[in-house]
Amino acid sequence: MTLRLPDIDPVLIHLGPVAIRWYALAYVAGIVLGWLYAGRLLKRPDLWPDHKPPLTADQLDDLILWLTGGVILGGRIGYILAYDASIIWKAPLDVFKVWEGGMSFHGGFTGVLLAAVLWCRRNGFGFRHALSLGDLLATVAPLGLLFGRLANFVNGELWGRVTHVPWGMVFCNTYVLKQYNGVCPAGDLPRHPSQLYEAFGEGLFMLALLWFLGQRLHRLQRPGLVMGVFITGYGVVRILVETVRNPDEQMWGFFKTVITMGQLLSLPMLVGGGWLIWRALKSDALPPAAQAADSKTPAA
Repeated sequence: MTLRLPDIDPVLIHLGPVAIRWYALAYVAGIVLGWLYAGRLLKRPDLWPDHKPPLTADQLDDLILWLTGGVILGGRIGYILAYDASIIWKAPLDVFKVWEGGMSFHGGFTGVLLAAVLWCRRNGFGFRHALSLGDLLATVAPLGLLFGRLANFVNGELWGRVTHVPWGMVFCNTYVLKQYNGVCPAGDLPRHPSQLYEAFGEGLFMLALLWFLGQRLHRLQRPGLVMGVFITGYGVVRILVETVRNPDEQMWGFFKTVITMGQLLSLPMLVGGGWLIWRALKSDALPPAAQAADSKTPAA
């Protein structure tokens, strides 16, 4: 039996004229849970270089406001510039409808990066200190990616290419038909559930990997390493998933048949993340806590 997209209403509840969507709640959940997780990590001085967490709880509260603005503005602007600039002249007011979808990870990542850099300059953070802050943010970032991709699945968007694998899914249900006036844009053929692939790879896998690196192997004591692993890992996962993810319809043919936009935007992440990993590992000195973790790890 062919799997079909479950009949889950993208709108959780209507409060008069206001619709509370799962997509919007995914962003709220990612930010709040990431905030709480980061707060717990800051209470573990043993994880950080010289037993000094990169910022205080009050500074974290202030930083969250900057990052929230960065991810929303960057995500929306990035989507419009990279994927669907026609919104600007076809329906300019839709530019502001971020609650309906249309967000770019690479744009959101750039927005967060710029917000964090500006915040660090405002608070007088040095480069090494800023790298540890980046490690903190990278450790919690997969939570937001996990919820965001699950929300993409509920919305029935960003589906994969046509496939014959047993778990292929027809991305058509009552709510998709209602939204598109009786038509399902993905058609009636089973497709890869690429949103779930990304939820696992970008979300669960990266969350577990960064937890293991930071809290078991104490690699947060090497400023920039965990951030580099996150950036590189995301780039690898995204490039791989893009091979089965259906390219956006409005993309030029080059970005459908040669390289997708998601793959193109992920290539610089491999370079930047790789440089951060190299920089963090080039020092021969390993912090005491990391040495202790290594001594407990059996030889292969």
